[in-house]
Amino acid sequence: MSTQKIVVVGAGICGLSAAIWLRRAGHDVTLIDKDGPGAGASYGNAGLLADWGIVPISGPGIGWTGLKYLMSRDAPLSIQWGELPRLAPWLVQFLRNSTDTRTREISTALSQLLHDSTDQHRALTRGTRAAKWIASSDFGWAYADRAAFDKDAYTWALRREAGLVPEVIEGPAVQEAEPMLGPATRCLVQLKGSGHITNPGAYMADLATVLTDEGGIYRCAEMRDVTMRDGRIAEIITDGGTLPCDAAVLAAGIWSEQLARKLGVRVPLVAERGFHLEFKDPTQVPRMPMMMTACKFAINPMAQGLRCAGMVELGGTSPKVSRRPLDLLRRNVSQMFPDLEYTSVEEWMGYRPSTPDSLPMIGPMGASGVFAAFGHQHIGLTGGPKTGRWVADMIGGRGNAELEAFSANRFE
Repeated sequence: MSTQKIVVVGAGICGLSAAIWLRRAGHDVTLIDKDGPGAGASYGNAGLLADWGIVPISGPGIGWTGLKYLMSRDAPLSIQWGELPRLAPWLVQFLRNSTDTRTREISTALSQLLHDSTDQHRALTRGTRAAKWIASSDFGWAYADRAAFDKDAYTWALRREAGLVPEVIEGPAVQEAEPMLGPATRCLVQLKGSGHITNPGAYMADLATVLTDEGGIYRCAEMRDVTMRDGRIAEIITDGGTLPCDAAVLAAGIWSEQLARKLGVRVPLVAERGFHLEFKDPTQVPRMPMMMTACKFAINPMAQGLRCAGMVELGGTSPKVSRRPLDLLRRNVSQMFPDLEYTSVEEWMGYRPSTPDSLPMIGPMGASGVFAAFGHQHIGLTGGPKTGRWVADMIGGRGNAELEAFSANRFE
């Protein structure tokens, strides 16, 4: 395959991965981002390599569950009601994907993307400065008791079908396995052989350096428009000049929706606003990352502190921070870990780019020469390296007919 000039728009994990794999394939690669490497969701995520994250949020019963959440001030889901008219068509499609049949189809596709996540991260970073941020670990789900775990039977059945068989620990053995958990947690479910990132922000910064070390170009620039010739991308127009290209990768997270419009493509992407609290100098850390199932937040020991991440607020991309989810997250952490002390806490809010079928958009956007790599909702960090590799293969002429579930044209 001859060398191509390729511009990648967006320096989150998907864009960084695509740029690195394209450069390793011998292409001339320029990566641009208006804010810097990993400035958005790739920075503020829970840091989990969730090969187990194959169960979509949409699923049987989500309609009633969602309504109950929205009626409670102490639920992990909220909505910006002023955005409801814009969200309504997306929510209708979301509910259509909540049948058992669709849930199983989506889960199968997600398993294809996620099952070897830690290995994909290691392949991306092997022999580079970024490898040090990848840690092998088990993962746990903390339940109040066995009955609470049994209520998740549908979810765990899907995971078992994908080969993910948990170890269930009950009674005093829970605290022996994970001393940070208090007596209110009487059931701990573990999966072996997972992984996590110990500092997502530093990881993204190092990946950008890996790209430039290997001959790629990184520019802090904002895409403003495109030039098309005979229906194909010819130039990316930025606030810092024009970048000619033979192909382009759109990996700008939630901002991909408005950029796709410039190609005449409409994608049903909405912002799931997510939140984290990062406790500095914590007096307690868990032995492994965990999901606190009752409160729906993840806890992960990182190099720079203890990060607790979760909450979903459906809304827009206003930079105004919503206090209610952050305050609820703080109360939940205090409730689950009453003995936790720390010197300070960082608060963060960002935007998860979410499609109504919980599947990212990966691959060619029509015949435009632009390739999608966005829409990963909660599994962007997990699936980013493989997404980048798939896109690089496609641009190099090595397509994969089995990736139809992720087609960037499936909503047309």
